Amino acid sequence: MVSFRISVQAACLTSLVSSMVTAPNLLAQSSVFGTLAVDANQFVLVAAPIGSGVASQLNIYEQRTSERPCYRVVGGSPSVVDPLLTSFDFTGICSRYIDANGYSLRIGNKDLGTSYRLSIVKTAGDIQLVAMPTRNISRRPTLVATAGGITDGFVQLNLEPGWSLMRRQYGGQGLGHLYLYRETWPKSSDSDA
Repeated sequence: MVSFRISVQAACLTSLVSSMVTAPNLLAQSSVFGTLAVDANQFVLVAAPIGSGVASQLNIYEQRTSERPCYRVVGGSPSVVDPLLTSFDFTGICSRYIDANGYSLRIGNKDLGTSYRLSIVKTAGDIQLVAMPTRNISRRPTLVATAGGITDGFVQLNLEPGWSLMRRQYGGQGLGHLYLYRETWPKSSDSDA
């Protein structure tokens, strides 16, 4: 009987050690996301007013089908965006990404959604989308997009050179999350996350 208990204990210990060795690999595989290119012409980045309009947040609108327009861009620099999707049931026609659940920052193969927050900053002459460090606040904010001037309402943001939109993917399948993507940090940035 003692021999049987020792055999069972040895088998349990072997199983436990084996699962501890393989579990981190499974966890790492399940948390790794890739990127898929998107048609930038189907998207618009918007500085959307919050409340009274003093502050704004990033919204990204996607035109998924041609059934109805999801938005209309009016004007020059800066351009105003009319979010048409707010006036109808846009299910299956448009997608709207309005917070960190829908978009994040990615540099190369690093998803930086927990290290950087995408924020709208209004300066004296422009509206800017900046990546603000959340963990290492000694790092400088990184410019991602600008409006090209100041105006009220929903304002189009234009990506700075080197930046693009990419879709998060897992197992070859596109997911409902977008990346503000750049292959490497801009030269003017001291960020290396």
